[in-house]
Amino acid sequence: MREIEGIRSAVVGPRRRKSKRDDAMPEIARIGAVFTDRRIALRLTQQTLADLAGVSRSTVQSLERGSGSISFGSVVEIADALGLHIDVNATAE
Repeated sequence: MREIEGIRSAVVGPRRRKSKRDDAMPEIARIGAVFTDRRIALRLTQQTLADLAGVSRSTVQSLERGSGSISFGSVVEIADALGLHIDVNATAE
């Protein structure tokens, strides 16, 4: 038993790496904030926006919170309903 405890105490740092998906969360949160601001400026409820975009209200909520999984197609439909344009640019790493 002491050998196992010794091995465990020798392990430094987390055993798993963070997924790359975590790095994208600030960006989806920023997009969600832009969509929320636009929806409010248009005086739309989340349900009305969902109906216009052909998605569920929970999809709109997830996007606005920047959480959950949402398909890119749904993001495009919501953007279209809000009169927003999605622009994708390549970045050098």
